[in-house]
Amino acid sequence: MNSKLTERIKSKASELGFTNIGIARAELLKEEAKHLDTWLSLGYQASLQWMEREPEKRTNPQIILPGAQSIVCVGMNYYSPEEHSENSEIGKISRYAWGEDYHLILSEQLEKLLEFIQLEVPEAAGKFYVDTGPMMDKAWAAQSGIGWMGKHTNIITRDYGSWIFLGEILLNVVLEYDKPITDLCGTCTACIDACPTHAIVQPYVLDSNRCISYLTIEHREVLPKELIPEFQNWIFGCDICQDVCPWNRFQKETKEPLFHPRKENTAPILAELVEINQEEFSRQFRRSTVKRTKQSGLIRNVRAVLESQQTSK
Repeated sequence: MNSKLTERIKSKASELGFTNIGIARAELLKEEAKHLDTWLSLGYQASLQWMEREPEKRTNPQIILPGAQSIVCVGMNYYSPEEHSENSEIGKISRYAWGEDYHLILSEQLEKLLEFIQLEVPEAAGKFYVDTGPMMDKAWAAQSGIGWMGKHTNIITRDYGSWIFLGEILLNVVLEYDKPITDLCGTCTACIDACPTHAIVQPYVLDSNRCISYLTIEHREVLPKELIPEFQNWIFGCDICQDVCPWNRFQKETKEPLFHPRKENTAPILAELVEINQEEFSRQFRRSTVKRTKQSGLIRNVRAVLESQQTSK
């Protein structure tokens, strides 16, 4: 029963467009809990105060769904082959934000997958997440064997490199479980060496206070002046640590058309963006993760990059 059900769930997930599927036992993540406590104690969460609230929920699925047995973890390839411009007049937006908001797309498909499971098992109870709840997406992805945690703290897969979005369904149904795979980073330190702000303070440890991605998206205050000269025209997110990862030689173009880039996201003109008003911002970034930083945050980022360019001349 469990074997056949597991097979049907994975087949349906693949049919729904998920490129990676793994299933983990819903149990306490002891080592991850220790790592999280240490990370928080060092203040590496910066202003991400929600990370500090009820941290035990993030490593104990039983608190989220009493009676939880399984976590169906999925990944979806989002890579597009277009390159970032090195023109100083062009801003850089992280690849993951080039197309439509992945939260919306993965959530729609996970809801369909949960509905399928509940048709197969009417008594099944479940909750699904796409970077939206107290679930450690990367930790569970690693537990399910989708990939391993890279030294840059992103999940790396054999088939698609690190260009995947993650989501999961927490279930009270017993399934067949996959095993974590071996960490294949080896002695490579490419991501650590390439980070211009030295945000990867040691393998597998990221200091958000220094991370360009955090600073240009989640940080709401004034940007740290000493780090702005290292932004390299990034105005929303940063792909440097993934761009240099040797495992991304296995990257494949996504088959999801909604992840293909909008032209204005691959080559945004800084001089135009710094003047963008709220109406234009809402129209240009409709159904885009760029909305996360808000109009004021994006203008702040663009202005900081432009001012840094002027100072360096």
